[in-house]
Amino acid sequence: MTHLGDFEGAAHLRLAGGGEFDVVRALLAEWGDSAAGIGDDAAVVAVPAGQQLVVSTDTSLEGAHFRREWLNHFEIGYRSTAAALSDLAAMAAEPLGIFVALTLTDGDRADVTRLAAGIRDAVAPHGCPILGGDVTRGEKIALTITVMGAAERPLRRSGSQIGDRVYVTGLLGGPGAALAAWESGTVPSELHRARFAHPVARLAEARHLAAAGATAGIDISDGLVADIAHLAAANDLRFDIDLEHIPCIGDVSPLDAAASGEEYELVVTGSEKLRRDFYTNFGLELTDIGAVSDGAPEVALYHHGTRIAAPASFDHFRGE
Repeated sequence: MTHLGDFEGAAHLRLAGGGEFDVVRALLAEWGDSAAGIGDDAAVVAVPAGQQLVVSTDTSLEGAHFRREWLNHFEIGYRSTAAALSDLAAMAAEPLGIFVALTLTDGDRADVTRLAAGIRDAVAPHGCPILGGDVTRGEKIALTITVMGAAERPLRRSGSQIGDRVYVTGLLGGPGAALAAWESGTVPSELHRARFAHPVARLAEARHLAAAGATAGIDISDGLVADIAHLAAANDLRFDIDLEHIPCIGDVSPLDAAASGEEYELVVTGSEKLRRDFYTNFGLELTDIGAVSDGAPEVALYHHGTRIAAPASFDHFRGE
């Protein structure tokens, strides 16, 4: 797929013939107004005055991040895009646009509009345009999505202070429970499957928390404990986490919720004022699960006051 000029109000350029551009035309027909100015060789994106550009790239690969028997084409497109947007949420950035590098097998070309619809529906709630990308042929489906955003003061992993509370958004454990069911040959519950197939990038929530004084943040892709370990390392501080306070979805145990990956909820640190009006504004829980302490950089997991071993992190490379 080719790119665009200044995307603000730009019309698409005419595309030449050929198989690749037939796919691009099918994508554009499905995206409609969600795509902006496709046709040039590169994008020119204006960053609001006084803000910094925030950029991240995320790949979803068949066999590593999903399997065909788990998700339909719409869900593959949606989930991949939401996961990429979550990187902007982790830094409390306002999205400016995304680029989609799409690899399709010959057999998937007939379903490209469903995949495109999933991408479109993931960006639509955030007013985030699709700015361009690339299309290629391969042996497996792969989506590499580059996201661009802007923030006056990006929320970073470093910045936590001794005495900060540790908060997590939403309910955890659904994606891990869905994966466990699929890999055991059973069908996951609709509740768990929905959390895997339809994650929500917490973009507005992150900007609210940053404005309210969050000191550091990260999104949960490797598992709650594993991602808090990244915060501990970045801050050179210990994070004390109470297992019994971890918010779980359905009948998932707190220990399983602590290990579940690809949640795309947020972990932030800060004072008690972060919880003020959060549920009122978003209809989403912000749960206090622990504290930042002076000590070696690690995650100390406690169950009713007794320290226990932390679960293994989620493995993106488990393969087929």
